[in-house]
Amino acid sequence: MSTPEQAARPGPRYGQYGQFPTALRFSVRDQTRNRLAGLLLVLFVPVWYLVMDAMAGGQPLDFKLYATGEVLHVDGGHLTLITAGLNCVTMIAGFVVFDAVRRSLAFDRRLVFAGYRQSTLIGAKTLAVAAVATGIALYTALAVLFFWRPAAGAWFAVLAAFTVIALAYGGLGLLLGVLVKRDLEGFFLIIMGGLMDTFLQNPLGNPLANKPVLQWFPSFGPMQFAAGDGFADTALWGHLGLGLAWAAGFSVVGLVIFRFRTRDRTR
Repeated sequence: MSTPEQAARPGPRYGQYGQFPTALRFSVRDQTRNRLAGLLLVLFVPVWYLVMDAMAGGQPLDFKLYATGEVLHVDGGHLTLITAGLNCVTMIAGFVVFDAVRRSLAFDRRLVFAGYRQSTLIGAKTLAVAAVATGIALYTALAVLFFWRPAAGAWFAVLAAFTVIALAYGGLGLLLGVLVKRDLEGFFLIIMGGLMDTFLQNPLGNPLANKPVLQWFPSFGPMQFAAGDGFADTALWGHLGLGLAWAAGFSVVGLVIFRFRTRDRTR
């Protein structure tokens, strides 16, 4: 019977070129086999939308676009759906990636010992995180349509915002997966971080909303982009890029630590 390392080792016909597809397959498999995350995605997202939409109703809210200084008068229910979607995406994407990276770290280390290049594993991890985060964001954005039918351009802005924040918290999950020692610590940081981050962006019952301090939170840029395009036909690409900067920052730090923790110390 072959070991997992032998099963993952590319044959002589493919050599080093066969490493990346195999590593990518293992990374995607690890991130998509989490049944609890799948149930959260399928069931929790629409239920959370339903609860938040019922609580917000059609109450009018004032939302500030920092790029233009304009204060928008928006439907509180629609704005709350955006923040509820961001909240779902942060928790599920972060949870999926953290759990997968945490569980596979020892196996990745053995793959390096068996001859896999670290750069190959890093590339596979990065692409897998991007693919899984995009899938989570797409489902969450599609679920919005059962409660709110924005214009096509506004919906794509919401999708873009969800995708960027999913990448950011996927990067955070990767960082925590190679950094913290126990599962409980990572789950707590992802859940509480995502709740606080996205909740503070909504002026509904939040005295800190529309304050400059919000600019230091990862969901600030995606929220501004979604609200600007969704309610004012203003595409704030710089703010979407701000969310991508958070995603890149989390991912780079996490991958550097991953490279350090999987290096072959016998050489």
